[in-house]
Amino acid sequence: MQPRELLDALQIAERLKETTRHCYGANGRQESVAEHSWLMSLMAFLIKDEFPEADMHKVIEMCIIHDLGEAFTGDIPTFCKTEKDDIKEETLLLQWVHSLPKNQAEEMLSLYHEMKQQQTIESKIYKAIDSLEALIQHNISDLSTWSSNEYELNKTYADDRVGFSAHLTQLRQEIRKDTLEKLQQEKR
Repeated sequence: MQPRELLDALQIAERLKETTRHCYGANGRQESVAEHSWLMSLMAFLIKDEFPEADMHKVIEMCIIHDLGEAFTGDIPTFCKTEKDDIKEETLLLQWVHSLPKNQAEEMLSLYHEMKQQQTIESKIYKAIDSLEALIQHNISDLSTWSSNEYELNKTYADDRVGFSAHLTQLRQEIRKDTLEKLQQEKR
């Protein structure tokens, strides 16, 4: 990628540093999409030994690029996002990806296709991490930042995304324990 092409691409991606998500940090500040992607990437790095059969470099790449469409549409919480929202985000993202140099565009398109199909171990790990990171972040945030539906959602969300892995299933169970403990503290 030529220097100008790189700078132009980074200028678009930089928007994710200012695009806020529904989640909050421990200090009460809304987290950015970039922060979410970074923590996902770190999670993938930290659990790589649990998946010797997987290309964890590819998983990290998926974590890095998975929300680039939100640079164009903003973040819409999963429980609010409609099919129309998905189509708009994908259309704008693909327009941008096709504007990249051929090698980067093809690699990114291949990753997005794999992520959407959810057939490979790498795509399943990425998708589980995406959901688990959101739960972890909610557990870190103050309960006052949770929407009313999240009290129940945090108990069950992502259960369907971890079943392929004993390790991720165990991680989900630990996250659920943290959620239940957090909810118990509110009752005290």
